[in-house]
Amino acid sequence: MAAQVEHYFKQIKAANRRLMMHIGLQIPSFKYPGGTAAIRPKLKEIVTTAEDSGFYSLWVMDHFYQIKGMFGEAYTDPMLEGFTTLGYFAGLTEKAYLGVLVAGVIYRHPSVLMKMVNTLDILSGGRAYFGIGAGWYEDEAKGYGIPYPSTSERFEQLEDNLQLARALWAGDEIAFKGKQFSAPAITNNPRPLSNPHPRIMIGGTGPKKTLRMVAQYADACNIGDWVGTENMQKAIDVLKEQCESLGRDYDTIEKTSLCTVHLSGDDTVDSVINRIEELSAMGFTHAIFNMPDVYEITPLETFGKEIIPAAAEL
Repeated sequence: MAAQVEHYFKQIKAANRRLMMHIGLQIPSFKYPGGTAAIRPKLKEIVTTAEDSGFYSLWVMDHFYQIKGMFGEAYTDPMLEGFTTLGYFAGLTEKAYLGVLVAGVIYRHPSVLMKMVNTLDILSGGRAYFGIGAGWYEDEAKGYGIPYPSTSERFEQLEDNLQLARALWAGDEIAFKGKQFSAPAITNNPRPLSNPHPRIMIGGTGPKKTLRMVAQYADACNIGDWVGTENMQKAIDVLKEQCESLGRDYDTIEKTSLCTVHLSGDDTVDSVINRIEELSAMGFTHAIFNMPDVYEITPLETFGKEIIPAAAEL
């Protein structure tokens, strides 16, 4: 097993060395002109245009309330369940990778979550990420009657999920017992198609727990630009330190960012390209963007014609 893991990390490292800057699209809002009836056809138009435009990945949030203030919206505005939505995306696309950015540990029992990730990976032809984080939206959890444990318990849940994923994907059936969850006979049938498994992505910047878990368990991290450029760089630097401490090759970890771009507002093609260049210089290899005006479709086409080709040359 150790030799297989070492070979896997060597493959990832080699891929990252020849990697262009990938561009992803997050779709966090479903408030479109035309109301509820417009959601399905508009999403089809968005995701098919995004794939045709060269977006490497497509993402949705794991929320049941909208985030207060997201693009000026209220918490009661439309929100779809993430994995169901990605199943729809899987049937509409053939190339783009798919993921929840990121799944909250409090919403699903880990063994059920693993079955959902495996299912998405199989039905997408091996294009699933397993994005996960400790969760943070306390008002949402309480509003839905979902237990919201302490921070320390949620991080124990996160580590349980990560350990379960690694153990399950290494075999056909396991008995798992963690600090917060147990599963005496969980099966891995059918196995995911991704080789050796869907990429594990952890969202967050916590230096002692989150980034340590990235170095220990994950294939990718996600850092949002709302923490500020300086703190994004600090997180990358801390991740390097955690990798050194654990003996993990830092280059085997995919560094992803999340930013908002408004091409109908203050942003321009040049400003977005400049931002991508900054992210690349910091060490990011996969820049994910959301857009308040994505439903207008033109921003996606602009990315495809002008921004994604420029990113490919970095």
